[in-house]
Amino acid sequence: MSEPINWYGRWGKRVLDVGLATPLLLLALPLLLATAGALAIQNRGAWLFRQPRPGLHGRLFTLYKLQTMTSTHDAQGQLLPDAQRLPRLGRWVRAASLDELPQLWNILRGDLSLVGPRPLLPQYLLLYSPAQARRHLVLPGLTGWAQVNGRNAISWEQKFLYDTWYVDNYSFVLDLRILFRTALRVLGARGITAPGQATTEPFRGSTPSSPASSAS
Repeated sequence: MSEPINWYGRWGKRVLDVGLATPLLLLALPLLLATAGALAIQNRGAWLFRQPRPGLHGRLFTLYKLQTMTSTHDAQGQLLPDAQRLPRLGRWVRAASLDELPQLWNILRGDLSLVGPRPLLPQYLLLYSPAQARRHLVLPGLTGWAQVNGRNAISWEQKFLYDTWYVDNYSFVLDLRILFRTALRVLGARGITAPGQATTEPFRGSTPSSPASSAS
């Protein structure tokens, strides 16, 4: 599979990424430092979350986020469920999407774009159908078409359909539209988690009859 390139994908996207991410990071730096300090108190010193994620063509990079959950274990040494490790401060930081601010650095490094399919966990790579795997034909994004159409409140199959639609249709105008709608969703704190979940239900692969696995 080859990346669907147009004039915007060839150079315009990178110009937009650097042109917006640089001033955003500088403007957000005081808020980022204050939030990181508060989380460090909550988490006994830990404030930065690092995790490998697949990027363009599935190549791994280190994703940065603010650490919103504690590392509390039970008597057997096992991590407690997510809902019990996500205190009020962490929930507020997630609701305001402040935990995503360090990813502006990922954008400046070229790991991410402002807009694209969200980078998921490496273990999901083996679970994708060929159609779903097409989401890796473009750089992953800080936000994306799936995020402004439901975010974590929609099914995995719907997310992947939105992701692959974006791969085939991305443009300068569409990216501006997504960024504008993202700002509205962040202000409204909508779709942060899946219904009935503190975080997001893990992806376990699609059934053969699911629309995403049969898409072409």
